[in-house]
Amino acid sequence: MATQTFLSNATVNLTQGATTWDISDQCSAVTLTVGNEPLEATAFTSSGSPTGRTYVAGLQSVEVSLTMYLSYGSTAAPDTEIESVLSSCVGKSSTLVISPSGTTESASNPEYTITGAYLESFTPINSSIGELATVEVTFTGGTFARDIS
Repeated sequence: MATQTFLSNATVNLTQGATTWDISDQCSAVTLTVGNEPLEATAFTSSGSPTGRTYVAGLQSVEVSLTMYLSYGSTAAPDTEIESVLSSCVGKSSTLVISPSGTTESASNPEYTITGAYLESFTPINSSIGELATVEVTFTGGTFARDIS
């Protein structure tokens, strides 16, 4: 059973080139999936006669999914608007820094830095009558580092 729970309040910072944007105020959901690609290492003589496949870690795999409220305008702070930020990231590698709750890293609030995350595409217009416009984007690839200090 969990000994500690928290109210989600993730922070998300996005860097493209020399510009960094805090896009936390425009995100309503973030999902970070990290791991390694499996490489099969089963040999003919693995533990006698193999009865199952054996795997070892390959390259890191990273996927960051964001749900954001669409807004239009300048990429200049403090009025950073998400459509212009994402437009500048399409087809390029970016850096994302994500924490589950605030910006102070600790064992209970690890910070993940994803370097070389690639945004293939996004939907700049997603409108339905009577609803807030949102956009779902997925950054893939790159490498991740976990920091608790």
